[in-house]
Amino acid sequence: MTTTHVLSGDIGGTKTRLAVYAVSGTLLQTLAEAEYPSQQYASLNTIIDDFLSTHDFLLDVAGFGIAGPVRNNAVDATNLPWFVSATNIAEQFKLRQVVLINDLEANAWGIRSLQEHDFYSLNEGVPDKTGNSAIIAAGTGLGEAGMYYDGEDYHPFASEGGHASFSPSSELEVALLHFLLERYQHASWERVLSGPGLVTLHQFLSQYRHQNISMELQDAMRAGDPAAAISQAAFTGQDEISREALELFVHLYGVEAGNLALKTMATAGLYIGGGIAPKILGALKGGAFMTAFCAKGRMQSLLENIPVKVILNDRTALYGSAVCAMLRHKPDLVWRHHINA
Repeated sequence: MTTTHVLSGDIGGTKTRLAVYAVSGTLLQTLAEAEYPSQQYASLNTIIDDFLSTHDFLLDVAGFGIAGPVRNNAVDATNLPWFVSATNIAEQFKLRQVVLINDLEANAWGIRSLQEHDFYSLNEGVPDKTGNSAIIAAGTGLGEAGMYYDGEDYHPFASEGGHASFSPSSELEVALLHFLLERYQHASWERVLSGPGLVTLHQFLSQYRHQNISMELQDAMRAGDPAAAISQAAFTGQDEISREALELFVHLYGVEAGNLALKTMATAGLYIGGGIAPKILGALKGGAFMTAFCAKGRMQSLLENIPVKVILNDRTALYGSAVCAMLRHKPDLVWRHHINA
């Protein structure tokens, strides 16, 4: 069995992770991996050049998952000042084939490389093995993608659903909408369901409840990741507004995950990816997420039967970029998606 060397990338607004895999059949063997702070680089090409300058591999193909609407194998990154072109990368680094896909599509491709221990089940449900599935992921932004079933396998497709208009369903959320519209030209789901979104929820609630942010929390937010500081304050009970902000975040996450499940008829399963979910798993387990997920009136029973799983492996998109590149490079390769993993 021949071995193919694949350069793979997971390109996010905060960090970019690159890896080289030796692919034999459907087995991925990591040969090298490195992580870079995205905002400190002028382009993806610069990061690739930095990475390859320290790793001497004969590469066949490359695949990259990036946040943004990929069209004609190119994209203006959503949360980065980068224009990324697969053609340009192929020419500069002398690669035979470069595949550029949306980061959530990459996550969807990566699911087929995960094991049972890479998931935490929020709802076992009753999976429909002939139904579609979907994935939602909050991180630096909010990504959404689907996987349609053709009778034999699941085929990922990208969306920009995270940028759909936020819709309130309570007096508090109506006030939140007004708060968002004062700040942004368009109030999207990403504005509340992301790392920056959690910070926005905390700022909104501080204003809505007429409570000042403690100096201790302000210092923690300035010293590191503000969203992580809020989550920590919520879990330790140090800050009441942080606790409420995280509760609202989890509720809204469930609401939008349910919206996605309905729109894609994801009766085979809904996956929660991204960097935030594993960090707030304790809050997601609490029941509020699934209550919000299922609260769709006449469609409640449909949603109650949908399996919901949190992806715990933070390399899913990295695997998926390699998998997609391999399947484009070798169309006859069979790499089935195991929906009940």
